[in-house]
Amino acid sequence: MHSLRTRVAFWALIAAALLPWGAQAQDLDKLPNYVPVLPAVKARALAVDASKGFLVKEVKPNVYVVTDGIYQSAFVTSGKGVVLFDAPPSFADKLPAAVAEVTTEPITQIVYSHAHLDHIAGTAGLKAKIPGLQILAEEETARFLREKNDPRRPLPTRTFKGQTTLKLGTMTVELKKGRSHSPEGDLFVYVPSRRFLMAIDTLAAGHVPFMDFDLSTNMHEYLKVFDRLLAYDFDVLVPGHLTYLADRADVQMSKDYALDVYKTVKRIHDGTDQMAVLSKAASKYGWDNKFALFRTLLDGVIDQCAAEVQGRWGEKLAGVDVYGSSHCRAALIYARWDD
Repeated sequence: MHSLRTRVAFWALIAAALLPWGAQAQDLDKLPNYVPVLPAVKARALAVDASKGFLVKEVKPNVYVVTDGIYQSAFVTSGKGVVLFDAPPSFADKLPAAVAEVTTEPITQIVYSHAHLDHIAGTAGLKAKIPGLQILAEEETARFLREKNDPRRPLPTRTFKGQTTLKLGTMTVELKKGRSHSPEGDLFVYVPSRRFLMAIDTLAAGHVPFMDFDLSTNMHEYLKVFDRLLAYDFDVLVPGHLTYLADRADVQMSKDYALDVYKTVKRIHDGTDQMAVLSKAASKYGWDNKFALFRTLLDGVIDQCAAEVQGRWGEKLAGVDVYGSSHCRAALIYARWDD
């Protein structure tokens, strides 16, 4: 009997030890399957030193990009101080060390590209380390930050309206507001002498845009943003995410993708016999359940759009299967209610 109890206890311990692994495997089985990142895209990634947690790279003379593999920031040296562009909280505490790797010039200013937390909420920590740090932002971004009163995003010390030219030492940087992404506006940061452009949350090089066309609040303007980028004379673009820098071909590819999504969803929507779809849905949900009826209609359009887009773009851009449906949804909202 003692031997039996011992064996039972032993196997109970083994089962308990294996249970988390079995549960974990079951949880993994519930996750969707996504296409791996395309090899040609992976080959372009900048190599981040895991021991440091960031990479600083000179992309043009006196122009540097900093990334932790998820977010991107940039800075310029001028001979009279360093100007930072954004301070993502994921690596903002490392920005002084990143700057110190390449210059002895002090950090004197930071420019907010826009108001979103994920790109500027590391500024408070920088300000605590850098007495007298100047913060520059467009006035609508400044107004929004005053309303939010968020200590992570210190208020600008200087503002401008629409556009301005920042001159410091040897560097001249042109700042101009666009309206395709956040409601308060987003800056195009351009260094004409270096053919360098920074336009945060406009695209992701080698990939489709993030969810809902990078959370864009104005699809009408978003569909124009690529031509506005291409109007600049640049050959290096910092889009704000991942470890990939963009060029003009990436902008054109992103434009072609976005327009294809829009045209596809509009064609499917306009060509759908909507009353037939609603009538079929009503046989299950009843005519009084209007939300269920319209969701059936709209989801059908989105699903068909996503399938078509995946077929055309799955081998050209990474992440089509991840966010293609959200892009079709965002484009459908525009095509049905705004276009």
